[in-house]
Amino acid sequence: MAERSLKELQQEVDQYISQFKEGYFQPLSMLARMSEEVGELAREVNHRFGEKPKKPTEADNSIELELGDILFITICFANSLGIDLTEAHDKIMHKFNTRDANRWTKLNTESE
Repeated sequence: MAERSLKELQQEVDQYISQFKEGYFQPLSMLARMSEEVGELAREVNHRFGEKPKKPTEADNSIELELGDILFITICFANSLGIDLTEAHDKIMHKFNTRDANRWTKLNTESE
């Protein structure tokens, strides 16, 4: 599958949601759904890296699919509020590159 930009992903999700009469959920409902998806991701991470193995009867989900669910609901949330995720990303990266510029120990990138 070809790589797509955030803008293209937002358009794809919007085309999908736009085919339904119900459209996007209200913001509080989306926040609840996002929280639910993050909880499902936490459960998968705990099963894989934590000390709580899955029960034999539990469905076989994956971290990849749970992250995909979170991405989908994030895009839905942004679309419903008219937020361009590329612009949001750029603003956050600017914040991290300025405010947190010296917060972490950088790897030595110079040739020795």
